[in-house]
Amino acid sequence: MLQSSASPGGRNLSSQPRHDWSRTEAEALYDLPFADLMFHAQGIHRGNFDPNHIETASLLSIKTGGCPEDCGYCAQSAHYDAGVKATRLMDQAAVVETAQRAKEAGAARFCMAAAWRNPKDKDLDRVCEMVSAVKDLGMETCATLGMLTADQARRLHDAGLDFYNHNVDTSPEFYGNIITTRTMQDRIDTLAHARSAGLKVCCGGIVGMGEQVGDRLGMLVLLANLAVHPESVPINMWNEVKAVPVNDTAERPDPIALVRLIAVARIMLPNSVVRLSAGRQYMTDELQALCFLAGANSIFIGDVLLTTRNPQTARDAVLLDRLGIKSKLDDTAGARPLAQPEAVTVPQHGISSPG
Repeated sequence: MLQSSASPGGRNLSSQPRHDWSRTEAEALYDLPFADLMFHAQGIHRGNFDPNHIETASLLSIKTGGCPEDCGYCAQSAHYDAGVKATRLMDQAAVVETAQRAKEAGAARFCMAAAWRNPKDKDLDRVCEMVSAVKDLGMETCATLGMLTADQARRLHDAGLDFYNHNVDTSPEFYGNIITTRTMQDRIDTLAHARSAGLKVCCGGIVGMGEQVGDRLGMLVLLANLAVHPESVPINMWNEVKAVPVNDTAERPDPIALVRLIAVARIMLPNSVVRLSAGRQYMTDELQALCFLAGANSIFIGDVLLTTRNPQTARDAVLLDRLGIKSKLDDTAGARPLAQPEAVTVPQHGISSPG
């Protein structure tokens, strides 16, 4: 009989992070009987987090579309005609107003995303001013702006940025199938610049693009073997975009397979916040509940994530209440619904890879 303190490979499962995971160990965890896997994940989750609390964040596209990268999953790439209108960088006042509404709606963290390969210094000046202004609202701040230099990362930190999001997206082996304009090493280098500047790291990926289970686990092995684990790990489920290459290979994950992935993420990244990100509009309440049980403990609130629809905040509040899970939403009954500014165009089908 499997002992509750031991992994299939004979090594103890610990609430302390490891940085020497093998693909074989990850696969052995994933293949456990479902009840045993959930038991391990829930035990580690309880050792590091309040199992009845969910972190809430809000995401705003401060510059949408026109991105020169060829990410095969993304409606914002200039390589594909996905119906997303390119916009200029938003005005600071509009960003701060949206952040204030997000706070009133129950978001503890405000994330600002721009569809750039890498920010120009003049644009970074404006983003730094936005970061400082949002920080003054008493919110945690996060940004995803593409690749950063070491100096740019330091400037963001000095402006008050708490987290930098830069996803690895998938396994190193599958990466070349979806992106050619930026290497995996480019992404690792940006993460290192953010970490060296004193920023916390938000880094995860996307499932359902046509990758195999081994690729999903390979992504987790990559993250778990970083010198320092990401403080936040978003798991995005790909959303249909007919005009992009991934649409030809995409296959939505089996719900139980998704729960297994969340559980393995919780075990391998015991101190990281695991966020259910894009794709929650496809999830039943029961699937989300199983993901929370497996160790997911963060969600985005609001109707839109970049160019992707998201469950309404009121629905999230009702679900969390039914599950007895506490969040900032408990303090905002009667607040205005959280919506995005009119400048953001949302097609019927869209994709985002939010942090």
